[in-house]
Amino acid sequence: MPSSDNELDEKLKKIILSHRLVPEHRILSKEEAQKVIEKYCGGDKYKLPYIRKSDPIVKALGAKKDDVIMIIRRSPTAGVSVYYRLVIG
Repeated sequence: MPSSDNELDEKLKKIILSHRLVPEHRILSKEEAQKVIEKYCGGDKYKLPYIRKSDPIVKALGAKKDDVIMIIRRSPTAGVSVYYRLVIG
């Protein structure tokens, strides 16, 4: 039994992030995010698909509003697919 809320939060984060059905997520650095926004959105970050700050994976990652998250999905049929999401309020 966890001895504190922080310990419980850490265990939940590990469970969420390591579940086999949850694809790999990571927060991009500001420089990486800017390159993605320029390449795929013509410089307008609001053209990226959104993910809410209340999403469990966003909470587990500790992402903040305006962070860009890279999602890497692996599939035996499609190979590797990369997606980007902008964290919104």
